[in-house]
Amino acid sequence: MRDSPARSEPPQVGSPLRIVFMGTPQFAVKSLEACTRIGEVVAVVTQPDKPRGRGQEVTFSPVKEFAVSKGLRVEQPLKIRGTDFASVLKSMNADVAVVTAYGKILPQDVLDAPRRGCVNVHASLLPRFRGAAPIQWAIAAGDAKTGVCLMQMDAGMDTGAVIDRAELPIGPEDTSATMHDKLSVLGGEVLERSLKRYVDGELQAVAQPSEGVVMAPMIDKEEGRLDWKRTAAELERRLRAFTPWPGAFTTFEGALFKVTRATARNGKGEPGTVLSADANGIEVACSEGSFVMLDVQPEGKRAMAVKDFLAARKVVAGSRPFGGGTA
Repeated sequence: MRDSPARSEPPQVGSPLRIVFMGTPQFAVKSLEACTRIGEVVAVVTQPDKPRGRGQEVTFSPVKEFAVSKGLRVEQPLKIRGTDFASVLKSMNADVAVVTAYGKILPQDVLDAPRRGCVNVHASLLPRFRGAAPIQWAIAAGDAKTGVCLMQMDAGMDTGAVIDRAELPIGPEDTSATMHDKLSVLGGEVLERSLKRYVDGELQAVAQPSEGVVMAPMIDKEEGRLDWKRTAAELERRLRAFTPWPGAFTTFEGALFKVTRATARNGKGEPGTVLSADANGIEVACSEGSFVMLDVQPEGKRAMAVKDFLAARKVVAGSRPFGGGTA
C-alpha cells in the first residue's frame, strides 16, 4: 500500500495545517466544517455549477454554498484528469487534501500533489462496501452497523490504508436518509479527532484486509421495484435503503404505485397475493413472510395512509393487483 510521498519540508511548529477540501453534496459539508476548525482551508474544490429543478436554474453545490458563506477560495474545474490541475493544487502548498464525496476519480498526479497526499472520508467500515453507495447497501444487506473510515487515497476504488474509523448502529427504522445525516456528522468528528495527528505523523495508516471486500455500486432506479419473489424482510430493508431515492414501488392495476412505509410479517401465501387489506395495512405474500404496506402513494396522488387509499379503492384478499418481479 502506497504511503503519501513527502513532497516538501514539514510546516514549522505552530503553523496552521493547510488543507485543500474536495467535495460536492450535502454529505460533505460537515467534513468541510470540521476542516475549517482543524486548520486553514486554502481552497475548496467542488463540481461545476449545474442547472437543477423544473426551471433549470443554475445553483451552487451545498459545499460551494458553505464555502462562499465563509469567504473561502472556490475552484470548480470542468476536468481534472489530463489537465494542469495537479500543478494548481501543488502551488497551494497544502499539507493535505481532504476528499469527501467529490464525485470524480482523482488521477495519481493529483493524489501526490499535497505534502501528505489526499485522504478520504468514506461512509462504510472498509473493506465492506467500497464504492458509490455504501450507505444504501449496508441497510439493504441487513447490517447491524456501519460507520466512517478516514483513509489514505490511492489509485484503487476505496482500497487505501485506513487511518481511523468509527462505528454507528443501524436502527430498525433507519433509512439511507437518516443514516446519511448521522454519518455526515460522524465523518466530521473523525476528521477532527485524527486528521492533524495523521499529518503530524502520530497516526499510521493500516492496510485494509484482503478478506471481507464487498462492493457498493451506484443505485439503479430498478433497485426500488418490489419483487415478491424476495423475502418480506429483504423488501422492508430495501425500502429503507432506497429512501429517498429511488424509493420502493410496484404497480397497482397497471399504474405506478409507491410504498413509503412498510413492515414485514410472517404471513404465508403465493408470492404477490394479497393476504389482507384493511386499515392496518395491505399485506402481500412474499417468497418468505409477508410485506405489509402502511403508507402509499398512488400515481398522480399525494402520499397517504393505507386506510385513506382503501377508502377510495377496493383491494380484495386473494387478488393479485400489484405488479411483481423486475422489469
